[in-house]
Amino acid sequence: MRLSSKLFFTVAAPMLVCLAPAAVQARSLDTAVADATRAAPVPLTEDQADTLKAGDFLWQPDVAASGAVNILVDLDRQVAFVYRGGALIGISTVSTGRDGHETPIGSFTILQKQVDHKSNLYHEASMPFMERLTWDGVALHAGGVPGYRESHGCVHLPVAFAKALYGVTDIGATVELRGTPPLDALDAPTTVASNDDDGMAASPSNVRLVSAHNP
Repeated sequence: MRLSSKLFFTVAAPMLVCLAPAAVQARSLDTAVADATRAAPVPLTEDQADTLKAGDFLWQPDVAASGAVNILVDLDRQVAFVYRGGALIGISTVSTGRDGHETPIGSFTILQKQVDHKSNLYHEASMPFMERLTWDGVALHAGGVPGYRESHGCVHLPVAFAKALYGVTDIGATVELRGTPPLDALDAPTTVASNDDDGMAASPSNVRLVSAHNP
């Protein structure tokens, strides 16, 4: 009986040793797949713009890691869409020009960039992450986004979104400003607004931010 028992354990032990590495390998593979799934970027859709509140934005740059960056600002919906390589990587609420200071409509390019720009017209008001669209004062920059048009012609962006956008754009990038022109401009010749640089209309601390990881 003692001999039989010793033989049993001698044979069984190697079997346990052989099974353990396979089990560990299977668990490692499952973990790797799960980690990769969690890390995969979530594609954005234009319809998500309708779910955002004033000051909110979605930012998912990993959807497209490379490619030309293009920006579309919808003045009627007061939202901006950012595309890279044709893929939508960002959506943000905006605030554009109020009555008498309308934001111009048309196709523009980024002419100049400056992280800490001061307004030349409005008492040196701060215009963080400024991306100039015209030499007479229209730009993308961080500013108040209260849910209605309040700027002097610029496109106000939530602070964190303006910073993220600034980091992925280059001079020469295309920015489309689309929308319905104001009633008093329907019969007038199409011209670029002659307003100067706009300033921030609200403190950054009042801007509500939403990332792609916490929509």
